[in-house]
Amino acid sequence: MDIRSSYRKKDFLHDTIIGAVIALVSVPISMGYAQVAGLPAIYGLYGSLLPVALFALTSSSPRFVFGVDAAPAALTGGILLSLKIPFESPQATSTVPFISLLVSFWLFIFFIIKADRILKYISDSVMGGFITGIGIEIILMQLPKTFGGNGASGEIAELIVNIIEQAQKNFNFPSLILSAISLAILLTSKKCIPSFPIQPLVMLGGASLAYFVNLGDFGIKTLPPVSLALPLNTNLPGLYQTARLLGPSLSIALLILSESLLASSNISLKRGDKLSTRREILSYSLANFASALSGSCPVNGSISRTGIADQLGVKSRVMLFSSSIFMGLILIFASPFIQLLPIPVLTSIVISALLGTFEFSLAKKFKKVDKAEFFIFHAALISVLLLGTIYGVLVGVFLSSLNFIIRQTRPVTDFLGAIPGRMGYYSLNRSDSAAYPIEGTIIYKFSGPLFYATIGIFCKELEENISQEHKIVVFDASGISYIDLTACERLVMLYKKLKGQGKKFYMTGHKAGINRQLQAFGATILIQEGVVCQKLSTALEKAGLAHPFPINKGWERKGPAPEIHKTEEEWALGS
Repeated sequence: MDIRSSYRKKDFLHDTIIGAVIALVSVPISMGYAQVAGLPAIYGLYGSLLPVALFALTSSSPRFVFGVDAAPAALTGGILLSLKIPFESPQATSTVPFISLLVSFWLFIFFIIKADRILKYISDSVMGGFITGIGIEIILMQLPKTFGGNGASGEIAELIVNIIEQAQKNFNFPSLILSAISLAILLTSKKCIPSFPIQPLVMLGGASLAYFVNLGDFGIKTLPPVSLALPLNTNLPGLYQTARLLGPSLSIALLILSESLLASSNISLKRGDKLSTRREILSYSLANFASALSGSCPVNGSISRTGIADQLGVKSRVMLFSSSIFMGLILIFASPFIQLLPIPVLTSIVISALLGTFEFSLAKKFKKVDKAEFFIFHAALISVLLLGTIYGVLVGVFLSSLNFIIRQTRPVTDFLGAIPGRMGYYSLNRSDSAAYPIEGTIIYKFSGPLFYATIGIFCKELEENISQEHKIVVFDASGISYIDLTACERLVMLYKKLKGQGKKFYMTGHKAGINRQLQAFGATILIQEGVVCQKLSTALEKAGLAHPFPINKGWERKGPAPEIHKTEEEWALGS
């Protein structure tokens, strides 16, 4: 279907209005995150102008919002902290755009090497724990601003110490009251009217209060005056400084790649949009290049603002163009309004947005069904808080990879039998199975790669269950995806051992590619002597068995008596 024919004038107007709303929401959020990155607040608006327009031109996602966001800002602030560069200093305003430039470079490299394929190796538990840890860390950074203090950067111990020190030195009760009221309004409206963008109204209310009341008399801080001059950066760091920034900027690029691609893929699947992940990476690179030119920090996909746009029914990238244009109008005509914004109100809007990024509901699901992923989620979260954002990702990915390896070395195995009066082969291990072993036959199913780390489990479990009565041993290999040299050698040894005991051994159900691996690794004897069979039924026929199979009704079932389900619903849902 032609997009031009399906996209109507009223959709254009609708998306233009949504873009204006997103621009208004982005004002306090972008300014707050710019401060987290070590820049003056106004630089957040610079990062919401040209980068957003360029992303709109190049992205394949019709509804994904891009701009100054929490996680890259926190990583950037952490880099300045490690380099001992004071926040909002001239050195910071020259270093941060260069970090954006390096991030753009790394993302372009990712585009060339088709790095979108690495997403499959980053689990939801790692990303969920990482994002939640980042959110908690940024809230702790911003918390002193709610009561008149100054924010800080660092790990959780440093942040807690700063909160205590700021409370002792700079505590202002009116600031705390104003922040608490703002946060209560934001959280209540999010629960009661989630599709209504309350942030601009809260921001307008705070600015109106500052206009009619001199908040300085109450010790409540407002944002400093802003300059409309776009800070085109020409003061580049030297070679040594550039070398020191390559690694940290790579971590930011990896974060943007993973977080933005996961979020945009999620919203595209939800709405049935076609997404080119490789093209998205190029758009991320170009947007960060534009941010570097604008003097701003690295930009990223915004989960919270994407959610707002989606709730309002956005249909196209017109929303992003509109947001960029309205941000330009705000910069030109509304700078006096920006100066009126109380810092406690701005901080409350940032905290409210961050609370929406928490993934504890995901952890709750993991707790019910997958304890390992539940542990990885919290390991990534705690690592972010204790060690820092970069190490949080590394710890999470390491544990996720370790969990994958462990699972690969713990394959799913089963023993199969037959049910009188039915075709097919059924589990003997399940308590709800009505299957019985076939007389004199053992059918062993092994699911997973059969290689040096699992062949020991295979041989041990199979040999422990073979008795004198078993004359036929069938290996159901339909679940194996790979076999290596060690496994091939052990299979040949097992076949010869069973043959010497007068038992027939068959390997069935596997893909043809496994046969090629058997030949390549010197296990051709299994093919030459008819051990491998395409179907399990063929193996039983070769052994002299035919349906209906003789059943060993004297077999004692382990566990409770079998339960026969009468309907699909009863089987699926249980009693």
